[in-house]
Amino acid sequence: MVVTHGSLQPARSRCALTIGNFDGVHRGHRSLVDRVCAKARELGLVPAVLTFEPHPREFFAAGTAPARLTRLRDKLELLAAAGVGRVHVAQFDARFAALGAERFIEEVLVSGLGARWLAVGRDFRFGAGRKGDFAMLEAAARRHGFVLETVADVLVDGQRVSSSAIRAALAAADFARAERLLGHAYTISGRVAHGAKLGRSLGFPTANIVLRRPPPLSGIYAVEVEGLGSRQAGVASVGRRPTVNPVPIPLLEVHLFEPRENLYGEHLRVRFLEKLRDEEKYDGLEALRQAMARDTEQAKEFFARHG
Repeated sequence: MVVTHGSLQPARSRCALTIGNFDGVHRGHRSLVDRVCAKARELGLVPAVLTFEPHPREFFAAGTAPARLTRLRDKLELLAAAGVGRVHVAQFDARFAALGAERFIEEVLVSGLGARWLAVGRDFRFGAGRKGDFAMLEAAARRHGFVLETVADVLVDGQRVSSSAIRAALAAADFARAERLLGHAYTISGRVAHGAKLGRSLGFPTANIVLRRPPPLSGIYAVEVEGLGSRQAGVASVGRRPTVNPVPIPLLEVHLFEPRENLYGEHLRVRFLEKLRDEEKYDGLEALRQAMARDTEQAKEFFARHG
C-alpha cells in the first residue's frame, strides 16, 4: 500500500475513493472499504482512502475530542490488510480547515487524488465551516465526471456500528461487544520505552508503552501480548500512576507472567481481555506492591479459568 502525506500533486492515476477518520477501522468502515475495493477491481482503478491527521475534532477542540481507538500506524495496517492500495493522510491544520468546499472537491478529490468513483455517507460534511454536503458532491460528480455512491449503516445487535459505540463498550469493559463492533480484537500497540523501573524494584517488572493521546479505557486488566514470537499472558495498567511519579497522559505498563529481559524498543500489541479494577492511589510503595501482587494473582486466575 502506498501512503502519501502533505500537499498533493496532480494525480497520475485514477482511484475509487472513500473519505473519513476511520478510527478503529471497525465493521462499518470495513463494509465501506470492501465496497471501494470491489468497485476498483471492476473499473480498473486504485482503491484509495483519504484520511486526516490529526482528527478534525482534535484540531478544533483538543480538550474535548474523543479518545482515539487506533494510532495512525495501526489504522494504516488495518486498511492495508483490507486491500486498500493507497492512503493519503491529509495534514489537518489551519490551512486545510480553511479550504472551501468547492476547492476541496477540485483540488483534493479531482486533481490531487484523481477520484473517478467516490463513496461517502449521506451525512458527510466537508470544507470550511462544514458547508459542503452530499448534494454539493452530487452536482460536482455531474460536473467533473465521477460516480458518487452512498453507503448504508452497518448494524450489530440492532445498533449502528460507530467509533463512539465502541468507545462506550470499552469504557464499560465490555470487550466482547467491542470486538463484535470492531470485527477484530481491541488492542493498543507501541514500542517499549525506558521508565523509572519502579515495577522492577517492587518485584513486578513492566514494559512501558508511552501513549501520545489518552486511550478510551483506564484501569488494571488481564491482557495478552503479541510481538515476542508467541502470545504472552500478563497484567496491564492504563493510567496516570497517582501513587508515584504521576504522568499527564496515561501510560500503558505491562507485567508479563514470564518476564523477558531487554524489551526496550520492541513493538508490542496488547489485547485487553478482562478488567480487574479501577486505578487507585495508595498510601506508600508497600501498599502499591501488595496491590500489584493481588492484580497478578487475579489475572492468573482469569487465565486459569479461560484456558
